[in-house]
Amino acid sequence: MKPQPVIAIHGGAGAMSRAAMSAEQERKYLDALESILRAGQAVLAQGGSALDAVTEAVRLLEDCPLFNAGHGAVFTSAGTHELDASIMDGATLRSGAIANVNCVRNPVLAARKVMENSKHVFFVGEGAQAYAREQGLEIVDPSYFSTEARREQLLRVQREQPDAAVLDHDGQAMVARGQPASEPRPGSKPGVPPEPIDADRKFGTVGAVAVDAQGNVAAATSTGGITNKQVGRVGDAPLIGAGCYAANATCAVSTTGTGEMFIRMVAAYDVAARMEYGGATLEQAAHSVIHDKLPRIQGKGGLIAVDAQGNVTLPFNTEGMYRGHARVGEAPVASIYR
Repeated sequence: MKPQPVIAIHGGAGAMSRAAMSAEQERKYLDALESILRAGQAVLAQGGSALDAVTEAVRLLEDCPLFNAGHGAVFTSAGTHELDASIMDGATLRSGAIANVNCVRNPVLAARKVMENSKHVFFVGEGAQAYAREQGLEIVDPSYFSTEARREQLLRVQREQPDAAVLDHDGQAMVARGQPASEPRPGSKPGVPPEPIDADRKFGTVGAVAVDAQGNVAAATSTGGITNKQVGRVGDAPLIGAGCYAANATCAVSTTGTGEMFIRMVAAYDVAARMEYGGATLEQAAHSVIHDKLPRIQGKGGLIAVDAQGNVTLPFNTEGMYRGHARVGEAPVASIYR
């Protein structure tokens, strides 16, 4: 029996600043998630492939300044941008990825070009940018990715934690320093509204997974990295098996979290492996990776996953994760908190 097509997306996970959040600001995030879900849902409803649906959803997430990918990406310690993305087709196991680019408007489109038109899987830096140009993708000035809110975030982190990349500071860490997790960050800029998930304690990656009417699955992941990261650092988002994985025989997965830990656990592939070799269901496999395995090495974050039967799961071990899913013929469902 063919599955009911479905798409799921995420926009990062982390600690909540719910008490400081206006209903209006929270609604902005939910509206953005729902709008992007509807776009991906429309691709599937028109008979489009899972691959096309996740590409379109991640492209829109990259264009939305609320999320840390594309326009609205965070800054490195040098005040620059380095963007990463990956994509995988579950029907063929073809995949493509790019890392450390600063002028490709939509990194996910470059990753797809690598997958479809190159004999390779992964390009980085200048080589990735040259390939994107050759493929006719839109090239922008690096300033396109900058927003004032992200610049203020970098300056604030450099004032408070000059030697640290903001990677794994959850709400409890704030409380341990004597600052309630619900309070605004000291020195935060007046007039810059807080985010539902604290921007300084958020693992900012975006992603999408989908299954289409033919039972094919696909996944895509994109990120601006982590605030104040060392130049040249690459996390899990562009790594096939860590931040992105798709195989029709098992599932499609996109992750968000402490990238180094997701790399060490090969988190995305581990979900698929548990299904293939251990007979776990999608829900069991994803739950085990997020709630049992990653916490052993202080891994924080979450993932979204679908299987070829149309099952969906969106587990996370942080206080919140921007997330949602939409089945063809049904209203999109978007959430932030537990």
